[in-house]
Amino acid sequence: MRKTISTENAPKAIGPYSQAVVCNGMAFLSGQIPLDPRTNQLIDGDIAAQTERVLENIKAVLEASGASLDSVVKTTVFLQDMGDFAKMNEVYGRYFAVDPPARSTVQAARLPRDVKVEIDCIAGI
Repeated sequence: MRKTISTENAPKAIGPYSQAVVCNGMAFLSGQIPLDPRTNQLIDGDIAAQTERVLENIKAVLEASGASLDSVVKTTVFLQDMGDFAKMNEVYGRYFAVDPPARSTVQAARLPRDVKVEIDCIAGI
C-alpha cells in the first residue's frame, strides 16, 4: 500500500512531487529546503539558520507520516558549499543527538532557489 503525505506544517511541494510517500512501513521524504511553511518563502539567515528550518520542516513531514526524527534511518545532505559542513553538522547533531541515522553529505553545484542546504530522509513508521 502506497500513501502520499501532505501537511500544512511544512512547505507545500513546489513541483510535481509529494512531501513524502509511505510504503511498506517506511516513509520516504522529499528533500526539504529552508522555506517557511506559513509563507512558502525562503528564510533569511546563514547555514545554521537554514539547516534548522530544513530540519523543522522534516520533523513536521515525519510526524504527518507517522514517523519521528528517532525513526530516521538515512539522510542525504546537499550543501551549496562543503565549507559550511561544520556549521551544518553542529545544528544537525542537535536534532540527531542519540543513535544518529546513516548519512551522506555532498556538495551540489546548485540547489533549488540557490539555498545553502537541502536534506531528504528515509524513516521507519
